[in-house]
This record gives sequence, C-alpha cells and structure tokens, in this order.
Amino acid sequence: MSAPGVRTVGIVGARGHTGAELIRLIAGHPALRLAFVSSRELDGERVDAHIDGFAGDLRYGNYGPEAAAAQGADAVVLALPNGKAAPYVAAIDRAAPATVVVDLSADYRFDPDWYYGLPELTRARYAGQRRISNPGCYATAMQLAIAPLLDALAGPVQAFGVSGYSGAGTTPSQRNDPALLRDNLMPYALVGHVHEREVSLHLGAPVEFMPHVAPHFRGITLTANLHLREAFDAEAIAGRYRARYAAEPLVAVTDEAPWVSRIAGRHGAEVGGFAVAPDGRRAVVVATLDNLLKGAATQAMQNLNTALGFDELTGIAWEDGA
Repeated sequence: MSAPGVRTVGIVGARGHTGAELIRLIAGHPALRLAFVSSRELDGERVDAHIDGFAGDLRYGNYGPEAAAAQGADAVVLALPNGKAAPYVAAIDRAAPATVVVDLSADYRFDPDWYYGLPELTRARYAGQRRISNPGCYATAMQLAIAPLLDALAGPVQAFGVSGYSGAGTTPSQRNDPALLRDNLMPYALVGHVHEREVSLHLGAPVEFMPHVAPHFRGITLTANLHLREAFDAEAIAGRYRARYAAEPLVAVTDEAPWVSRIAGRHGAEVGGFAVAPDGRRAVVVATLDNLLKGAATQAMQNLNTALGFDELTGIAWEDGA
C-alpha cells in the first residue's frame, strides 16, 4: 500500500542511461514510489546492484506490454528505442486508460493527440492530458535556442549540434564507441534527422540540423545560426532571451557562450553567447544541456509532476538555472 498522497511510477526500458537517471530521480522524489522497473537484460537482478545510492529491495523485471499495464501504476515512463512504444501504449489504453504515459521516444512527438511536453515552451497547452510525449534532447536545445527570436526569423535556422556519446544509447555502435570517437568528431544523419523534423513542426518554422557525436560521455552543445528580418544588436537579442526565460529556473541565460562541461550532470539548460553580424540581421546563439537530464529524465520528471498534480520541480534539485 502506498502512503497517502504517494503516486506510483513504472519504467519500461530501465537498463539504459536515461532509465538509470529516472530511477534516481523517482527514488529521490518525496511523493513518488517506483512500482516496477522493466529490463529484459537485467531481469531478476537487484536495482541497487546497478544504481549507486539506490536503497531498497526492488528488482528489475521483464514486463511485456500486458504485464506492464497490469501493474496498476499511476504513471508509466517508456524509455524504449524508437518504434517500440506502441504495444505498451495500446495495452495501457485497454487496461488502464487513466494511467499517465510519458514516452521518451520519438514515436508520439508528431501525434496531435499527445501533449508535447517541453514545459518552458508548451506549458500553457497542458490541459490534463494523460499521454505525454517527451521532446528529444537535441530538439529541446534547439527550441530553447530559437524560440525567443521565432517571430523575427527571415528563413530557415541552421543548427550545428554536438552530443556526448551517451546520446547513442547502450547498444554498441560507432556512435558510442569511446575508442573510435577518441580525437574525433563524428557527423551523422546530416539531413532529415528526426529532431530536425520535430523542431520544424513544433516551432512552425524550418530548421536545418547537423548532428555530431564527440568523445565526451554526456552533454549537448547546440549552435544556432538565425537570419533575421530586421536588424538587432546583441543587447536587444540578449534582452529577448532574458525576458523569455526570466521565470524559468531551469534555463539560465549567459552573456558568454556556455560550455558543455559546466552543464554535464545538471538539470537545466544554458543559453547565451549572443553574437550578431555587422548588419544586425544574423545572430548566433549557443545552448547547452545534459542530454540525459534536461534532454530526457529531468524533463520527464517535470511532465510527471505536472500530470500527477505536483509542483513541476518537485524532486529536481536545481539552483541558478542548473
């Protein structure tokens, strides 16, 4: 039995880097309890053997869609690869439609029936939806970097992104092989990346995105090149960002370009480095965030808190936009 006011959360896909961060966040939340954590590879193993600082006897299970839906959790977070969420969503729709579902994949980011949960930009659109699509990590950085100038754009935004290799998941590949990445910067999916389409849809403006993987483990640097319809100076542009994010504790606006090493392991994002071309009609803005936290688990916690009736930042340790 849960204590009064305590809500239960299950995680499907708990073996991955984001799943581990979610376990830590939920375990530290004052009003959430882990109902189950599902991982085929870790089935039967104790969670505390894999998650430093985790206390309790909880073990990983191997829950298929029907079994996960039958657990009766107040919320289920799907931390699965793209293309794997639908059977779980269908099972929960049948067995427990009131359960909150937060999907971390791209599977429902283009579905208008799902709330797209980037709170700093979409909070006003939340109206009690029980199906929430968590934005992509690069997509979060891009949208935070672009939104304050959205109404001034003269054409497509070019976005150059560099992520740590944790963004490539735990399945071995060229993009998460530290030996291969050492002293390298690996470009991939240079046109048509899913986050390019995601941002273009949700901002309602075209974005051209060029992702790369770097040798560091976590953290994203996103540099956005914005062509503007009219001339601005750097002070005016910075003023727009400060005004837009003044009430957002998880977004810090900085005069100088933020460094990814400063944001790794922290819950927020930093946006800054406002550079303006001599004619005032081209601006460059840099955003950084931790791809596993504000790019995934922290944002999922913000969305869980809202859907379950808690303050959005409950269980998220932050300070000065971190």
